Amino acid sequence: MIIQIIIIGLLFLAAVFYVCRLVYKSLFTKKSCGSNCKCGVDFSAIEQVKSPK
Repeated sequence: MIIQIIIIGLLFLAAVFYVCRLVYKSLFTKKSCGSNCKCGVDFSAIEQVKSPK
């Protein structure tokens, strides 16, 4: 019986740690660039598709 309580307690602590880590990462994220920023990525190999008129 005591082993079951220990296992459930460890699983509960792991779940609490996981949720706290998610909340921490969502609140204290690194600064990221905007949606139209190149961010140092080379897009020169991608060809622009022209729509027919």
